[in-house]
Amino acid sequence: MRKNESSLTSLISAFARAYHSRYDTPLIFDDFIAKDLINEKEFIDISKNMIQGISFFNKEIAERLQNDPEKILKWVAQIQLSPTPLARASYCEKVLHNELMLGAKQYVILGAGLDTFCFRHPELENSLQVFEVDHPATQQFKKNKLKDANLTIPGHLHFVPMDFTKTFSYDPLLDEGFKNTKTFFSLLGVSYYVTREENASLISNLFSHVPPGSSIVFDYADETLFTAKGTSNRVEHMVKMAAASGEPMKSCFTYQEIEHLLESSGLLIYEHLSPDDINDLFFSNRKDNLSAFETIHYIHAVKK
Repeated sequence: MRKNESSLTSLISAFARAYHSRYDTPLIFDDFIAKDLINEKEFIDISKNMIQGISFFNKEIAERLQNDPEKILKWVAQIQLSPTPLARASYCEKVLHNELMLGAKQYVILGAGLDTFCFRHPELENSLQVFEVDHPATQQFKKNKLKDANLTIPGHLHFVPMDFTKTFSYDPLLDEGFKNTKTFFSLLGVSYYVTREENASLISNLFSHVPPGSSIVFDYADETLFTAKGTSNRVEHMVKMAAASGEPMKSCFTYQEIEHLLESSGLLIYEHLSPDDINDLFFSNRKDNLSAFETIHYIHAVKK
């Protein structure tokens, strides 16, 4: 991923979380720190871009709400932008807290972007080591953002600059104090942007240096990714936008293919959430437009 794209992706994801915490109710995921990482100009600029893009997303909504930019922004955020980042973060951190009770000592966030977990959970400073692995440019972008927000980097947070989708190496992690102990990994919003072979290689490499009981949460796109339309054609829009940004979606899987990929690295699926499961768990009884994306599944897999 190129420098500016990587940073922009992390900024838009943070915008989605900040917008949700500020304007939606009830909350699926409360990232109350995200707003501190986006300055007012960035918030306004991203909002304007989303509002101006409404004709691409839905011409009917564009006409109906043409005099109400706030409603347009809410529609774009709830239909297109926010559902997946919110629900997968909520699921991932729920699993993580359970894994901590089962003895996990390390948390590796692959493609961390502007993740704020460490800053929302200072109580874990003495019990959990957190390693954020991301593109070097994105990590520098984040460090600048933390400085601007007067947020001090806690002692248990380790930055590991690495373009891990191309070549993963444990050396930079080991240099930061990573140990062969029970570890929890998250790989969110990454799998569909790399090839099947790169996904398999990454999972295999990740679990080569950790003991049984270590686990991972990741999301993946199912076999309907390139044919499904979704609500207001949002799945199709997601694929088109990724291609237009120069970072196209490259892989999708059947459940059996994911199961086989994980088995090849000695992992068993502990939990699989389909889009319907995700809807039931995170979006039920809502009065707004937030709902689970039709093609995205979540997996929690454990090393045997």
